[in-house]
Amino acid sequence: MTKILVTGSYGTLGRPLVRELRRRGHEVWGCDLQHQADQNYIRADIASYRQIERVFEQDYDYVYHLAAEFGRINGEEYFDTLWHTNVIGTRNILEIQRQRGFKLVFASSSEIYGDKHCETLTEDITLQESIIQQNDYAMTKWVNEIQCLNLAKRFGLPIVRLRFFNAYGPGESYHNYRSVVCLFCYRALHGLAYTVYKNYHRVFMYIDDFTPTLANVIENFCPGEVYNIGGLEYRSVEDLSNIILNHLGLNDSLLTYLPEDVHNVQNKRPDISRAEKAFGHNPKVVLEDGVIRTIEWMRQIYADTVKYPR
Repeated sequence: MTKILVTGSYGTLGRPLVRELRRRGHEVWGCDLQHQADQNYIRADIASYRQIERVFEQDYDYVYHLAAEFGRINGEEYFDTLWHTNVIGTRNILEIQRQRGFKLVFASSSEIYGDKHCETLTEDITLQESIIQQNDYAMTKWVNEIQCLNLAKRFGLPIVRLRFFNAYGPGESYHNYRSVVCLFCYRALHGLAYTVYKNYHRVFMYIDDFTPTLANVIENFCPGEVYNIGGLEYRSVEDLSNIILNHLGLNDSLLTYLPEDVHNVQNKRPDISRAEKAFGHNPKVVLEDGVIRTIEWMRQIYADTVKYPR
């Protein structure tokens, strides 16, 4: 039986990953910031070396490092917490990896591609060309990747890096710093205003397409490799908003349309062929279906507050 630790195990991506790994028969442990009743769980702040040492009083075969401060605007408004958690926290994990020798799966972000405007983003671009990241969250994730590369080179640490592109779906609870799908769905359901940046395009990846791929990484773990993990549909942010409004039967009277988001990259379309070959990554859920499933989940979770129930 493989013994696995997931940091950020109670996050939007951590919860379904833990469930999937356990379903496959692995012994899975988690750590996060909350107190939880789970017997295979240890509360710890990854930015506190003393606390994270407690998590590693036992050995693990693999560690999925998902714990991080997430989001562009969050990173601007709480930049001190962002840098402390993401950079010091990841360095703590890497230092303990050096001592313990486990295999590490590091969760990076599409944000690291920064100002690179290419038709398709391939994994090798970052080491071939100069890129400027456009917000603090992106900067910390690229620093994290450099930390991984440097310590792997110095100490031979076995690390795989994964760059996530817009995973969304049920399980992502709302707050102001969540993903664009979560923000638009929640605000539309509650009759709240939101802003749509025109001519911005993304790939969107439904959570049920994402989680099996993430769990497959340890089945074909290749130290030193980096993979884009994203969807196939390349859609505009305006398309996303229109799907939501159409499903709810709403007009766009509460929306503000703007031409530019100064913190963000205009278009991001990844080459996911490496992940397809290595992990059988096979995104199938189209945006229209995934968004409707997300809206219906939110209608249940926020039944007491939604303005547009069924």
